[in-house]
Order: sequence, then C-alpha cells, then structure tokens
Amino acid sequence: MRFVLIPFLVASLSAQWYQPSDENLKARQWFQDARYGMFIHWGVYSVLGDGEWVMNNRGISIAEYEKLAPRFNPVEFDAAEWVGLAKAGGMKYITITSKHHDGFAMWGTRQSPWNIVDATPWKQDPLKMLAEECRKQGIRLFFYHSQLDWHHPDYYPRGRTGQASGRPESGDFNRYLDFMDAQLKELLTGYGEVGGIWFDGWWDKPDAEWRLRQTYSLIHSLQPAALVGSNHHRKPFEGEDFQMFEKDLPGQNTAGFNAESQIGSLPLETCDTINQSWGYNAKDNRYKSAKQLIHYLARAAGHNANFLLNIGPMPSGRIQPEFQERIRAVGSWLARNAESIHGTRGGPQPPASWGAMTQKPGKIFLHVLDWSGDLLALSGLPKVKSARLLSNGARVGITPVKGGIVVHLPREGRDDADTVVVLETAG
Repeated sequence: MRFVLIPFLVASLSAQWYQPSDENLKARQWFQDARYGMFIHWGVYSVLGDGEWVMNNRGISIAEYEKLAPRFNPVEFDAAEWVGLAKAGGMKYITITSKHHDGFAMWGTRQSPWNIVDATPWKQDPLKMLAEECRKQGIRLFFYHSQLDWHHPDYYPRGRTGQASGRPESGDFNRYLDFMDAQLKELLTGYGEVGGIWFDGWWDKPDAEWRLRQTYSLIHSLQPAALVGSNHHRKPFEGEDFQMFEKDLPGQNTAGFNAESQIGSLPLETCDTINQSWGYNAKDNRYKSAKQLIHYLARAAGHNANFLLNIGPMPSGRIQPEFQERIRAVGSWLARNAESIHGTRGGPQPPASWGAMTQKPGKIFLHVLDWSGDLLALSGLPKVKSARLLSNGARVGITPVKGGIVVHLPREGRDDADTVVVLETAG
C-alpha cells in the first residue's frame, strides 16, 4: 500500500517540537518505579501558621507581608533529619517548594533580595543543604516552582488571586517571565542533578502567553533528564514529562481541581496532605491515619500513579511529630511490602471497592484494603499458577471459575492496613 501524508497530518507533525532525550525517558521510568515521594511546603508563610495561602486569604499587602522575613529564623532545620525521614518512610524522592505564590525564594537567588538568605536572620540556603544530603542518602530532589507571583511588580496583568498585595497597576509580563527563567536557571545550574521541576500557578492566568516552550526548552537544555510537570489541571502540554493530580487519584474529581483533567500517556502522580493543609497550619489537627495513607498509596499505585505525600514544616525548621509518626508507620509497612509498590505498574484491573492491584512481570499483587470476607472473586486476569501472602509466604488457595478465580483469603496473617496477596501468573 502506498503511504501518503495528508496536509493536516503534515502540519500536526511539524507542530510537535518536543522530543524527550534518552536520559529523560530513563528518568521517566525511574520516576514510575519510585512510586512514593515526600512533598514539602515550607516558606516565610510558616511564621503565621495558617497555610501557604495566608497572604491571599487574609488580604495582606506586600509591605506588611515582608515583615514576616525578619521573624523567619529556622535554626532547628536539619537537612539530614528531613532526608532521613523520607528514607525511613520508604520514599524515593523529595519535591520542595523553591518558590510559592508569595514569591519568596527558598534559596539565595541573585534575581531579588526577597529570599531566605538575604531577607531573614538565618541567612542560609536550605535547598543547597538538602541537595547535598539527598545525594548522600540516595534520594532525588525535585523543585516545586510557582509560576504565579503575588510579590513581583511585573506579574501583570493580575490573575485571579493576590488582588490585595498592593502592587502597581502596571508591569511587563515578559520581563517577569525573564525573571522566572533566570531563577530556574539558578536552580538547574547551582544544585547538582535535579529530578525535575514541579510547576504550579498557570491556572491563575490561563489565557496569558506563558512562553512555555521557551521555559520548558530551557529546563531540558540545562538538564535533559529533569522531568517537567505542571499542576494546571489539564491534559499535559507539550514539553511536559509527567502529569499530576491534586488531592485526587487519576480520573477522579472529589476535590474539585480536576474537572478538566484528562489522563494522558505520561507517568502519573497524585499529591495529598497528612492533615488538610499544605503549608504549616498550627490549628489543623485533622490528621489522616497511617492506615488511610497506606490505602491511598496502594490505590495510587493501582492507578499506575506515584503518591507525593506532603508535610508542612514549622517555622523553626522542625517537622511536627504527628507527621513523623505517620510517615514512619507507612515506612514500616513498606519495609514488609515494598515489592508490591516500588517498581510496579497499575494492575490488570483498576482499583475497586475491595482494594487495588499492582503488577510486575509474572506477578500480580492484590492489595486487600476493605474486605472482611474469606472469598474474593476476581475476573479478567491472566492465568494464575499459585498464590501466597507477601508478608510470610503462606499459601493462599485459589479456585478457577468461569471468567476468573476465587481467592481464599486466610484469617491468619492478615494486615489491618493492607493484606497483600501475590498471584504468580503464567504471563
């Protein structure tokens, strides 16, 4: 058959400007294998103990907000402790806020004095310390970076948020984007190998010309393996390497952020909090239990997605004990069940009311989360040769039935949080 490219197809192919490098494709595979990471929201806003949106939510002007910097003195910060906690929790990477919507840089940027080195009495660079410690402990470091900026005068015209900041009603948005790219260049050239950039804030001005091709190309040229993602709640844009979902599993919209989020073909990630807040909130004691977090991790992996679990450290630099306890508890469960999470892909069937499936070549892992019965009927699976409990290797009975199998769940050896059954398959 003669193959002919019709005109609209030629135009479509010529418009595709991004071709990920081999290093980038390998990094995507690593990312999917990692399955679990730590999100850190930390900045000058932690001083007020009311979350990372406090400047917008309280209508604080720039002049008043800048008074927080002299009070931000995190003398108890310990990079080794933070990275060690992530490692003890079974996490493979850390994503930390380099700059949130308030524009405050958490490193000694040369682009503005509005940063933790120049504006606070602490005068140290926590990103530098974390980068060094992550290399020592074998954890990859990603940087969250806000495209939205309530502090910079050239972030103009204004977006949907930050209306009470007191900025002048003028500005040059292209000059702001130059500033943003210059800051990104600092992060990508001064902190060693970076796992990726986690963007947020595009949604503040979705109709603006964000120069995404220029910014994404800058990142990939400086560090070809670095993964680019954006929390814009849309199907991935060209130049992005992974897709994230805020406070929801892929395909769900219980939090209201993901109404327009179609699932693309890139690696997936979902992020959520331990309490209800991203940044430190002194009054928020609505903590999820370790069991709830394990369930979310298993269901995320069953959806073929990573789970990025957030903490909001205190202004002192300490991580509150409620967060530490839960992260270590999940880590204890992972130490026994890592094979069913790390290096897996989503199961042959999507998560259901009883639990979730993950898989590796020749193995399907059943994460039995909400099932008290002794028999579990499953369909649509490849041929199963045998079954056992992952925790102790005890044999699990299986009965072939038309269209599937019935798994005989033993009473002994069950895990209150997540009982993992390994199905050995012929495929």
